[in-house]
This record gives sequence, structure tokens and C-alpha cells, in this order.
Amino acid sequence: MAELRLEGFRITQDDFTLRADLALPAGGRVAVIGPSGAGKSTLLNAIAGFVPLNAGAMTWAGQRIDALPPGERPLSILFQDQNLFPHLTVAQNLGLGLDPGLRHVDWGGVNGVLDRVGLAGLGGRRPAQLSGGQQSRAALARALLRARPILLLDEPFAALGPALKAEMLALVEETAGEALVVLVTHDPADARQFAKQTVLVADGVAAAPQPTAEIFANPPPALAAYLGQ
Repeated sequence: MAELRLEGFRITQDDFTLRADLALPAGGRVAVIGPSGAGKSTLLNAIAGFVPLNAGAMTWAGQRIDALPPGERPLSILFQDQNLFPHLTVAQNLGLGLDPGLRHVDWGGVNGVLDRVGLAGLGGRRPAQLSGGQQSRAALARALLRARPILLLDEPFAALGPALKAEMLALVEETAGEALVVLVTHDPADARQFAKQTVLVADGVAAAPQPTAEIFANPPPALAAYLGQ
């Protein structure tokens, strides 16, 4: 089975260092949780290629990917601000994920994925004409359209209310298929709902994943302090 493996992984930024030695399986649902400033987003940005490694290796299915530019890595990433271009239609925003020039886009495929996320018929609208929840669905649709085997979620639904956020996490589970999905969150409820495994990021280390139910039932000291227990 393919897996994302971080070996001897080290990121150093000024006086901050984050280390990791872990493996995440294809098709996994993994939450990343920990105190603010611990390096959760830095971890995802390094996996995505936006933050350089200072040491170590990163592989997917046994192949090194840490030297690849972001666009050539086998992944998509969703950020909290959704990164939708306001001057383009929803369909055009999705098309950018396939072709930045929008010249070689399968518009039938775009409409198909919009239908999958509940936005059928809304491809011609601008992002400002969508609700917050619909914008989240559009950003998710763009990631799904790229059909990469790893999907990184850096709190993309944090601005939504609890019910809508839970709905979006359920939609990710429904539509992500065999992709490895890694969700950064500050909310234990997200991890409990979505993730079978949880990675704790604290004290300069992204720990190996643990079963979500177990890590919250018997939290290590850093997680207990974060949860106020």
C-alpha cells in the first residue's frame, strides 16, 4: 500500500524547529492537532512544498517528492481563505486547477464535480455570489477535480458554524475516495468526527499518528494541557 513517509524530517525557521518521523497510509483520514504556534500549518506547508526541508526525506509510494516543486507533488491543499479568484466564475476557478491558461479544460468534468459537491448549476456565478458554505464546496470541488492521491486541509472550514463544518467534513469523507486526507484542526470535535488517526504536534515534534479515540481518551501531557484537562 502506498504511504506518505517523513523520515528524519526537520524544518528550522529562525528559533523554531519541527521534527517528524512518521508514515500516513493511502486512503487514511488523519487529523493534525496541537497548541497554537506548534507548527501544524508549517508541517502541511512543508509537505506541500511551500516551506523547504532542512533535513530528511519525504516519499510517496516509495518515491522521493521533497525535491519536486509544489505543482508537481501528488497532492492538493485547501487553505482557510479558500483562494478563489473573485473575478472568475466558479467553473473557471475550478478549471484553473487543471490548466492555468483555461485552454484545455474538460468543462463537462468541471460540471460533474460541481454536481458531486452540491453546486450543480452554479458554475457561472462569481464567488461573491455564493454563501460561505458554497465557497467551501467550490474550493473542495477544485481540489477533487485535480484527483491527486493526497489532500491536505489547513483548517479550510474553520470560519463555518459547527453544523456546516460537520457537513463539510462529511462531504470530504464522501467524495475524497481513496485519497489520503490530512486535516489540520484546533477543534477536537473535528478529529473525532473525521479522523481514524491523529498526529499531535507539540514541543517541536510531529508525533507518529495514534488512533483518534485512544489519544483523546488518554491524552499525552501536551495534548491534555491544550485541552485544558
